[in-house]
Amino acid sequence: MDRDLDVATKTRTIEWLKTEVLEQMSRLFKALWDGSTSRVIDGLASLIASSYILGRRLGIPYKDLDHAIADKLAKMKKDGHQLEDHYGDLSELSEHIRKR
Repeated sequence: MDRDLDVATKTRTIEWLKTEVLEQMSRLFKALWDGSTSRVIDGLASLIASSYILGRRLGIPYKDLDHAIADKLAKMKKDGHQLEDHYGDLSELSEHIRKR
């Protein structure tokens, strides 16, 4: 019975975190619409934090997520992503992550 309760609690937590990610996305879009820099920063930070925590609840260590992001950026650069070609954003973010 305790195991069933534990599974149910974990499932509910994951479902709640999924709604948190959606809520943060909505807040970010509203902040973009309003043009509030501080609200955009807050929305982005909340979205990133919620995503990391959701990953952790799904069994993905933060360090593994960091490595996956770095790998994704490297692949996108290799594939000639437009943001890299025009602005160098992927290289800049890769460097930022590497220095953390």
